[in-house]
Amino acid sequence: MSSVKVAVIYYSSTGTNYQLAEWAKEGAVEAGAEVKVLKVKELAPEAAIESNPAWKQHVEETQHVPEVSLHDLEWADVYIFSSPTRYGNIPSQLQQFFDTTGGLWFQGKLANKVVTGMASASNSHGGQEQTIQSIYKTMMHWGAIIVPAGYTDDSIFAAGGNPYGTSVTIDQEGNMIENVEAAVKHQAKRTVSIAKSLQ
Repeated sequence: MSSVKVAVIYYSSTGTNYQLAEWAKEGAVEAGAEVKVLKVKELAPEAAIESNPAWKQHVEETQHVPEVSLHDLEWADVYIFSSPTRYGNIPSQLQQFFDTTGGLWFQGKLANKVVTGMASASNSHGGQEQTIQSIYKTMMHWGAIIVPAGYTDDSIFAAGGNPYGTSVTIDQEGNMIENVEAAVKHQAKRTVSIAKSLQ
């Protein structure tokens, strides 16, 4: 059985979803997968980034993270997406990337990939569930196999109990309110396990 290849794909303005992506990578590696952490291209104007010190700092500190490409989607067996919510939807940066995938979709190269999603927001009812479902809506069009977190481990309950995928609330200082590290790792391991069972 060949090693499962995982692309952990995130968009993050101030670092929360980058941290979720790193925890997902750790969980997937522990499950025996080959993993790449990849960021979605930043589309915001420089002036907007410069106006927010945390955003500017995060952009500078993650220069080493490669941007996701269509080649990465072909390479991977598994996609783990992590995204902030924008009014209960995914941010334009992630949507723009999805909008470039039509060629791969048309060729059937996105079908049967195994997928899971995570999200963050600045309050506990800020649209995290809807954001994850927005990711999954695109995955349904791709013909991907969606693996929700479900209530499959105690860590899910400890992280707030979101069955769609791990979600986190960020306070005004940029700190995560819920302790979600274990839930993220469990979700990644579960997704890799499902992908292995399909090989």
